Amino acid sequence: MQLAQPQAVTSIEESPYQERRSRFIKYTIAMVIRVICIVLAVAIPLGWWTFIFVAGAVFLPYFAVVIANAQGPGTPTKKAAAAEAPTLSISADAFRTADSSENG
Repeated sequence: MQLAQPQAVTSIEESPYQERRSRFIKYTIAMVIRVICIVLAVAIPLGWWTFIFVAGAVFLPYFAVVIANAQGPGTPTKKAAAAEAPTLSISADAFRTADSSENG
């Protein structure tokens, strides 16, 4: 009896806790950059740098969500197959004894 395909440790998906933590870290970094853009937009005298920082502060939340929710190249695109227990089939002949075959 053999399984159709053996289970591999590398086919196990990332735990929900690790996935959430990774997204949280990416989003937090982007929001820190956004706060820096806001501070620099207010601190720098009016000029073309000010518009760049304002644009960063306005558009960065959208890109932060997209980046945080994006799957990396190492992440499997399809769901890993669930582990399956092998199915055993035993014929009735395996339960017959020598006495029952002589009597019946």
